[in-house]
This record gives sequence, structure tokens and C-alpha cells, in this order.
Amino acid sequence: MTIQDFVRWGASRFNAAGLHFGHGTDNAIDEAAHLVLSGLHLEPGLPAGFRDCRLTPAERVVISDLIERRVVERLPAAYLTGRTWFAGLAFAVNQHVLVPRSPIAELVEAGFDPWIDAESIGRVLDLCTGSGCIGIAAAVHLPDADVDLVDISPSALEVARLNVERHGVGDRVRVLESDLFVSLAGSRYDVIVSNPPYVSRAEFDTLPAEYHNEPSLGLLGGEDGLDLVARILYEAARYLTDDGILIVEVGNSAPALEQRLPGVPFTWLEFERGGEGVFLLTREQLVQYQTHIEEALTA
Repeated sequence: MTIQDFVRWGASRFNAAGLHFGHGTDNAIDEAAHLVLSGLHLEPGLPAGFRDCRLTPAERVVISDLIERRVVERLPAAYLTGRTWFAGLAFAVNQHVLVPRSPIAELVEAGFDPWIDAESIGRVLDLCTGSGCIGIAAAVHLPDADVDLVDISPSALEVARLNVERHGVGDRVRVLESDLFVSLAGSRYDVIVSNPPYVSRAEFDTLPAEYHNEPSLGLLGGEDGLDLVARILYEAARYLTDDGILIVEVGNSAPALEQRLPGVPFTWLEFERGGEGVFLLTREQLVQYQTHIEEALTA
């Protein structure tokens, strides 16, 4: 009858069904709470005292349907509710974009400190932007910076535009359709940040059903997961300012990247809230190792 009753019931259903959690939560109770509260149009930080509030008959139907769909369809909860959170901000999502979950959120919240002086950041590029979460969050946390959101998917960019409008940053954020840097000739950025497709074919084939409900275009990065990462490494220096930095998430493909580029001094970032597989390189490093990168990635 109460909010807490439905959270408990949902968690039990999820555990019994053997669901996978990895799109914003890591356990059945948090997943059920997210789904129930979102279905009731309530925020995650609902005071504990409200958990004993009773649901109306109509609300019980809505929540029961959400819980049942999560079990039967294996859809990530964010697709069922149409929203999720990243860097402390709410974002609209649908099945045309990945569900935001990158540890890069911590960097954005910190203004990319200590890797670059936030006051010196004039332009940011969010490459393979999807929902626009990284770039839009950067615009919110860096109120003096201009941001470009770039993706090859028109459907994803529709979601990004919706989120730009939702957060009121349209005066500083551009949404551009481009195959990586192809449409960005002449542009220079202080920070290029990217969460590109980096899942290898072998890993993709073993992912739980929830991931196969996300767009494969946003996940698959070729046989070893590094097709787009290689292009970004090869081209990024031309689009960075002299003191600019490149930040890229490669997840479980990190060992494969180091194996292909053993001489490149990747800085692997650490995160207080967990997450790994994110590297940083300066423009100076990209230029210094350009020949090495080209030879290794075209071999």
C-alpha cells in the first residue's frame, strides 16, 4: 500500500528474476526505489518519513506496470521513466542514447581540476555526446565556457537538444552532427572529453540483456573496441589549444589500448565514487607521440 511496500516488492521481483544492475544503481533495492519514486514524479532525496505514504489506486497501477516491464522487457529503469541523473543533474533519455553512467561526472563537477585551471577553460568539446550529459553538465559547472556537443546520430542529437533546452544553456551550447571531428575544421578546444563506443565484439556478445536494449552504435567499438578511440587519438591534437587536454573513457578496453600503444604515457584517472578506464593526455603529449600513435594504430 505504501511507497516502501512497493520498493520492497519491486526489489524482491528484481532479485527473483535475476536482473542486472549497472545503469545508475548496483542493487535491487536502489533500482526499485529509483523506479518507484520516478514513477510517482518524486525526487531521489525524498525524506524518509514520506516512505510510509499510501499510493492511490491509479498510482499502484502505474508502479506495478513499471516494475513488471523492468522484469519482462529487461529495459534499464531510465528508459522506463524517461529520465536519469548525471553530475547532480536530471537528464531526459530514451533508447536512442546510452543511459549516462560515466565516472567522468566527477571530473565535470570539479571543473576538470586539478588537470586544468577551470578559469582558463573557454571551450569544451563533448565528442560522441549521446544525451549531451557530459557537455551540458560541463556548461552548468563552468558558466563561462562554451560547449559543443557532437554525435553522428541524428536521433541522439534530438535528445541532446531537449536536454540543452531543459537546462537553459542554449546560449553557450551548440549541438552538431558530425563523424567525430569531420565537421569541426578550424575549431580549437581547451578540453576535449569523450565517452565513445569502446566495447569489443567479444565483450558485447556477453553483456546482459539490459545493455542490448541500448543502441549498439553507442557501445560497439569494433573487434577490439578501439576503432573510434584510435581515430580520436590520431586527430585530437589538431583541435586542442596549446595547453589543452584530452579525456577519453575506454572502460574494459584499457588493457588492449596499452598493449597497442605501450610507449604512450597515459594518465589513468582515479575516482572517489568508483569507475576506471578513463585516460588523460595533454596536447603536448599527443604531438610528441603522434608518429608512434600513427604507426601503432595503422599497423
